[in-house]
Amino acid sequence: MEKKELLDALKKLKEETKKRKFKQSVDMVVNLKGLNLKKTEEQVDFFVTLNHSVGRKVKVAGLVGPELKDEAAKSLDFALIQEDFDKYQQNKKLAKKLAREYDFFVAQGNIMAKVAAAFGRAFGPLGKMPNPKAGLVVPPKTPLKPLYEKLQRTVHVKAKVAPIVQIAVGNEEMNEDEVVDNILVTYDNLIHHLPGEKNNIKSIYLKLTMGKPVKVL
Repeated sequence: MEKKELLDALKKLKEETKKRKFKQSVDMVVNLKGLNLKKTEEQVDFFVTLNHSVGRKVKVAGLVGPELKDEAAKSLDFALIQEDFDKYQQNKKLAKKLAREYDFFVAQGNIMAKVAAAFGRAFGPLGKMPNPKAGLVVPPKTPLKPLYEKLQRTVHVKAKVAPIVQIAVGNEEMNEDEVVDNILVTYDNLIHHLPGEKNNIKSIYLKLTMGKPVKVL
């Protein structure tokens, strides 16, 4: 993909999509081929830290013990302390509601077994369990502000059931060069995680939330 082609596609998206009362996200949709997603080693599941935000606030919650209680309350959007885990463990509906309210969960590593017991059944199917690949399992006394700021630019790239990846890479009001940079960084990371690299890419589209897709590859 070339930068000029992507800029032209973004321009076309904005011209052809009706303006809405909210900021529409720019999504990158990648159709994959030649993968057997029943094989764990061929599934797509990784995190990319972009150079720019995705044009919206990424909400981060902490699942912590007493050592990180104050730091999580100060640095994250929400801090849930260990002594309150029980009510979520006993109420799966409440745990699922929590999972849907936040994009990422940071867990204190030395209580990870308790986090898994309390939230695993609700968070697991939604892909919200704290993931070490994204640096979301941390030691006690870890400064959390740098991680919070990094997560504002982090996207989760995954295709574990259907051969399609859809990721928000910006919004319609962002600087177009920044959106294009996010697209290219995501694409470069994706092809290096695929066993056949570019040979596993069938097609790529860009689309706004309420708009029709525009093919770029």
